[in-house]
Amino acid sequence: MSNLNFTFPQKAKTFTYVLMGIGLVSIIAAFMCDKPLFEDEHYHHTRAWANILINSFFFMAIGLAAAFFLGLQYAAEAGWATTVKRIIEAVAWFLPWGLSFMMLMFLLGQFGVHHLYAFFDKDIIAHDVKIQAKMGYFGWFWWLRTILYMVGWLYFTNKLRKNSLDADNAAPNDNSMHWKNVKLGAWFMVLFAVTSSTSSWDWLMSIDIHWFSTLFGWYVFSGMWISAIISMILITVYLKKLGYLEFVTESTIHDLGKWMFAISFLWTYLYFSQFMLYWYADIPEEIIYFQQRWENYKPLMWTVFFINFACPMIMLMSRDSKRNFWFLTFVGFVIFVGHYLDIVMMVMPGTVGKHWTGLSWMEVGTFLGFLGLFIHVVFTNLTKRPLLVKNHPFLQESLHHSI
Repeated sequence: MSNLNFTFPQKAKTFTYVLMGIGLVSIIAAFMCDKPLFEDEHYHHTRAWANILINSFFFMAIGLAAAFFLGLQYAAEAGWATTVKRIIEAVAWFLPWGLSFMMLMFLLGQFGVHHLYAFFDKDIIAHDVKIQAKMGYFGWFWWLRTILYMVGWLYFTNKLRKNSLDADNAAPNDNSMHWKNVKLGAWFMVLFAVTSSTSSWDWLMSIDIHWFSTLFGWYVFSGMWISAIISMILITVYLKKLGYLEFVTESTIHDLGKWMFAISFLWTYLYFSQFMLYWYADIPEEIIYFQQRWENYKPLMWTVFFINFACPMIMLMSRDSKRNFWFLTFVGFVIFVGHYLDIVMMVMPGTVGKHWTGLSWMEVGTFLGFLGLFIHVVFTNLTKRPLLVKNHPFLQESLHHSI
């Protein structure tokens, strides 16, 4: 087979530098222009910081969900995605970058540089008895959990990737590294089942510190999962356009499209269920989250719902739509942006609140900068190992995958 080693095209590399440049300029300009329209000594460029947190979490979550999907393929002993395993690994290895940005945001919050998290602000804590009652959860224990999340995720992601590379260098028919990854993948599923929810409570739900939801973790998880699947689809289609991945069958991409379609409905079920249950109960401390978004972010709420539910339902229902690569690319990118907006809706109301004036160049520019970094890191990772795995027991099954 030809084209097993990927070369990062210079035009694509330049494009990522341009995007990162736009992002850097946008972030700098945001801090210069982001002045409160109201008297609030705690503002401290809140919208600019919120944009950085939104993008840090969004792209970190894509890497984390790709690591989850990689572990899931091993734990389930699935063979269909073997030919795109290098793409899954490359997307997953953005995780260290994303976690680095998240840790930086947490440290800056702890030292009072920004005030996105109320439990970092001693002045707010001193005047809020409800937060004081929760400080046993949000004090040193919060930091311990955060560190354990990051260390655990990076350990399993690195081990899965390392064993995969070791399998390439092993003797023919030596599948010992693969079976090690099957065990690792199973243990990672156990860790991820707990930490994917608790981390979303600690890092996103805690922004609205007086509100809580038992569905929130699954809701966030479904969004990060579909965003990761879309990233894999877009990269796969792009590489096939360049003449790589001729060994990836149309059926494999079709299956990725079915994942995108199915998880869209999972996300919609959780999105609606969380809203419906709180609306039906109508308990003041429970509806505050949706009340604020309904009053000040209603256009964004409807936009997120329409894009992430109606768009895949209408456009991806048929079999042919998931086999038309250009159509799949277009729909995937639209839904990708839709789930970015979903994170915007989670963060902005609890930080900027009613003073948010809608999407602007701040959001667009910061998003493009992080997108450029994400593409650059993933494509650079793709150049470091052959695009097709070796010595995988299910390789032939994937090479001849047909549905």
